[in-house]
This record gives sequence, C-alpha cells and structure tokens, in this order.
Amino acid sequence: MEEKTMKEQNFTPKTALIIFAIGLAGGLGGFAIANALSPEKESEIKTIVQAPATMPTLFDAKSSVAENINFTTAAEKCIDGVVHVKTKYEQNEEQIDPFFRYFFGMPDMQGQPSQASGSGVIISKDGYIVTNNHVVENSTSIEVVLNDRRSFDAKLIGRDPATDLALLKIDAPDLTVIPFGNSNDIKVGEWVLAIGNPFNLTSTVTAGIVSAKARNINIINNAKGSVESFIQTDAAVNPGNSGGALVNTEGQLIGINTAIASQTGNFAGYAFAVPVSIVQKVISDLMEYGTVQRALLGINIGDVTQEIADEAGLDKIKGVYVGRVGEKSSAEDAGIKEKDIILSVGGKKTNSVAELQEAVSQFRPGDKTSIEFIHNGKTQTAEVTFKNSENTMEIKKASSLEMLGASFEELSKDDLKKYHITNGVQVAEINSGKLLSAGVRKGFIITEINGTAITSISDIQRMIEKTKGGVFIEGKYPNGKAAYYAFGL
Repeated sequence: MEEKTMKEQNFTPKTALIIFAIGLAGGLGGFAIANALSPEKESEIKTIVQAPATMPTLFDAKSSVAENINFTTAAEKCIDGVVHVKTKYEQNEEQIDPFFRYFFGMPDMQGQPSQASGSGVIISKDGYIVTNNHVVENSTSIEVVLNDRRSFDAKLIGRDPATDLALLKIDAPDLTVIPFGNSNDIKVGEWVLAIGNPFNLTSTVTAGIVSAKARNINIINNAKGSVESFIQTDAAVNPGNSGGALVNTEGQLIGINTAIASQTGNFAGYAFAVPVSIVQKVISDLMEYGTVQRALLGINIGDVTQEIADEAGLDKIKGVYVGRVGEKSSAEDAGIKEKDIILSVGGKKTNSVAELQEAVSQFRPGDKTSIEFIHNGKTQTAEVTFKNSENTMEIKKASSLEMLGASFEELSKDDLKKYHITNGVQVAEINSGKLLSAGVRKGFIITEINGTAITSISDIQRMIEKTKGGVFIEGKYPNGKAAYYAFGL
C-alpha cells in the first residue's frame, strides 16, 4: 500500500500558477516564448530556467556578510559540471494504407523529428549525468553537449517519474564533477546558485536564496508513488534549466532544478529543486537495480491542522497525521494506529507531509529505522522495518519488459485476421526504453524476435531474458507497413 496524502491537506496554488516546463516535442506541451527564442522546443514539465547572472547589491561594501560570500568560486567550480541535454522526438506516422499511397502517388509521410532541450549535472568521472525525467521522457535520442562544446550521444540508464529524475551515461574523458552536498543542512535564507541552459543560452549562472524547504506543490501527481519535497529558491530559473544544478556557495550540489511557479511560463520569483538527499537515493537505485526501490509505511497521511492539534492535546501544531493504516503494512507492524501523529523518521523531524515523504524516501524495503509518534497523547518510539508496495521486503530489479519501456496487448483471433497475420503481440503504450530508442512506435505488432514467432507477452519476456547481445524484431503496423528493428541489450 502506498503513502497517500489526504484531501484535507490541499495545497492550492492559483490556477495556471505552476508550470512544469514540458516541450511540445513528442506530443508534450510547449512554450511560445521558448520557440520564439530558439528553433528547439523546451522539454520541461514545469519550467526551469535562468535569467540575469548579475546580483543586486543587498549589503553595504563593509558588510562582513557580503565579504564572506564568494559567488565566483562556486561558479568556476561548477559551470563545467553542468551540461546541455538535447533530445529528439519522432512525431507519429500518418496511418495511411500503403495501397492508397501507391495508387494516388501520395508521399510516404514518415514522422518528422522534433527537438527539445534541458540541462544535466555530471556526478561522476565515468560519465553519469543526472537530469529531470521530463527532459528525456519519450525521446528517441539524447545528445549531451559539455560546456567546452564537446558533444556526445547519451545512454538512458533509468528514470523515475515519481521524483521526476533520470540518469544518463556518456563515454567522455576529462569530465568536471559537481560533488554532492547535504541538502538536509541547508537553511532558509542561505545563498545558492542555479546553473543551466535557459532558452538554449548555455552555461548561465544566477544567484538567490533558499526561500523554503520541503515544498509540496502537487506537480508530479500523474506518477504512482510521487514524492515531492522541493527546495524553493528565488534564483532565476527558466525553460531550459530543468535538470540543472542548484549549488551552495562552496560549489556543492544541493538540488536538481525542476520547476517554477509562473503565470507566464517565465521566471516569476519561485523556483523549485529536488533535494540532493532524494537525488542520491534515486540514482543509486537506478545504477544498482535499474529501478527505484521505494520504501513505504503503508499509511494515508495529512498535515496537522489546529483542530487536529487541539484534539490530540498538542502544545503546538507539529507532526503528520495518520488517517488510515494498511493491513500488514510496515506502519502497522511498528504499532502505529489511525489518528496517531508521526513526529520523526530516522531522527529527522517530520512536520509536514513533504518532510515525511523525503525522510522515508531515503530508505529501501528491508531497511530499519526509528519512528517517533504520538498515540493517545503519549509520545512513543518504535523500530520500523520498511516494506514495498506489495507489503514485502523484497528488493526487485527491473524486469525485461521494463527495460523495453512498453506495455503490450495480446491480439484476438479477429485482430489477427484483420491484420492478415497468424501471430503477434501489439505495443499498447510506449515510453523511454529500448523499443522507443530503436524507433518502435505505439501500435506496432511484434511477430518475431530473433526469428522466433511471438504469440504472447510471455514470449517477449522469455526471448529478451534469454538473449545476450543483439535483438532483431520483425513485425508490422496496423496500416500494413512491415518494419524491422534492432538493438543491443
């Protein structure tokens, strides 16, 4: 059972206030401003960009605070560690029967590629790069351009829609790595720098302060098990900054810029970054398992209101309210009951839903930690052993079908007859993965893999699992057009 926030905790930003910066490429929504300034379309799910790199003078020249802040050192350390991520998307083919194309002399209207762009952060000397999921989602190819203008094809290692993060890999020498900082230690009012590629203006640096921590702005609500605990900053961020770095004045990575709040699609004073505490866990899982190992308490939760605090006899509003506890969940095993109030997880205070989600996101199924909560007016501490969405402590690796990045549908006898084939399995939905990268589109019917007839979804899984090296797929589209694809495992 997943953690679910309750309706009572509504965060209600003004309609159209939150803009997630997604480019029109590949069927995503786009920004007119981005298209006006660049031929490439922006690929962000809530805009992230940057503006002027100049800082207003906020302190007197003699101020010790101003003297102790050195933006140039942090900028010099980090600017080469932020990359420009360029993606290509294939528009849908026109589904016209090839007979009519031939008879009426119609051109073969293949999908025309469109482009989008964002930013990314180099996190290792061997070429691993963190970006946002929405920057690369549904892309058919990914290009990474370094600050020194070197360009490399990137491999998508994995992505996590629930946190809007993705991991890329390039093979390149002499890379500049931005070291991880500690997002738990940052304080509201602390100076930070945002580095990225707004409007295709590469290597742009802006400065601001941390405006708030643990913000839940309800922008990743289309992903199962979404986790939002953003760092809010007023550093200028605009379309193209998505996936870029938020660093402290020591040049350490504390967040991945992901979204802005705006009524225009451009920076309006509110930008949001995924904290590095979440980033490190997600990318570690993607590297090791190919998919994120998500620990769950198995409860419905909500922020504590004054009414709840009064009913519980609290001296002040604090903690997270437990609305319902799932059977056999890790929370139930730890002794947590409905109407309890959780005060901390693993020693980290949880005074909001976002803070609790961030604290739990650091763990995997099977991990143990302490949990502090109020039950019947008394504060208690217990040990909790986290479980997964299936209420087990099993660690799962990405399946062969997850690697393909698609869902499939078995065809009925009537379907086979309609398509004039004797066997096949249809691609029902497709997202980033091996098939999309190879050029496969939704609706494609796989009839053979490596010369073996495919009659069921289990046939696909079996063939992928037993194959080492190259995969050759044969099939046809509903319009009768035959197609062949190949990729490596």
